[in-house]
Amino acid sequence: MTMTSRTAKSTVPAAPVKALHLGSGDPVLLLHGFMLSPHCWEQVARRMSSNCEVYAPAFAGHWGGPKVEGWFLDVYALADQIEDQLDALGWRTCHIAGNSLGGWVGLELARRGRARTLTTVAAAGGWASPSISQVRVGLKFAAMIPFVEIGRLLGGVAINNALIQHVAALLLSKNTGAVSRRDLATIITAVLRCDAMIPLILGSLRAPGMDDLGELTTPVRMLLAEYDRIIPNRVYATRYLRELPDSADRILVHGVGHVPMLEAPDRIATLIAEHIYASRGHLRAI
Repeated sequence: MTMTSRTAKSTVPAAPVKALHLGSGDPVLLLHGFMLSPHCWEQVARRMSSNCEVYAPAFAGHWGGPKVEGWFLDVYALADQIEDQLDALGWRTCHIAGNSLGGWVGLELARRGRARTLTTVAAAGGWASPSISQVRVGLKFAAMIPFVEIGRLLGGVAINNALIQHVAALLLSKNTGAVSRRDLATIITAVLRCDAMIPLILGSLRAPGMDDLGELTTPVRMLLAEYDRIIPNRVYATRYLRELPDSADRILVHGVGHVPMLEAPDRIATLIAEHIYASRGHLRAI
């Protein structure tokens, strides 16, 4: 697959992909966020592929991913899907990095013993179940349903609309000028073609919460986005900050939004790679 430059001027969205798979070396799994697609990892994957074999799959019900069966989908079902794909690759374990929903799934995979290291990037799921915070997140995404339906009716008009692209950039990034119009068009396309929106909202509201994170033995690096407008740190990161083992790195990434791979791919690729290599010989990055 041809990789895109973040300075590209084209507004034509990329084609759907089941997974990005490139490079050779240490196995690295990259997991995207809710309603997005593997494309958001393109720039980071390209940077890491010189030393790593990078695999970035599309989640079930997301653009390019397997179909969703039924009305309910949750993190545990998504983790099952990814485990099947890891088995098909022959990866018993791998290094994992996940953004938002992908970070939540990454934590579940780490709990199952599939992660050599885990880097979460603005991870979702940092709330109790049931809780007011959990319901608040569900309602926030449910409020998007009418707009998504209108966007589907408008099709290409919505995808290439400068105002809609600007709103998407504001939601997902801090430095909106660093995100290309092609990337924004691809993001909007992924959102409009995500069949998992309602099943994941419903499934996440009834799914059991995570167990105590203090029992994780996987080396964890938690990256928090300073300007996260989707799941603000002051509300949704407190459980992670409190429960992750003392050995876990907790890093506030300055000047970025909820999907920092779009605006700061060099920094995110470096932070992931640093964590991978620091784990060798039980060293920790500081």
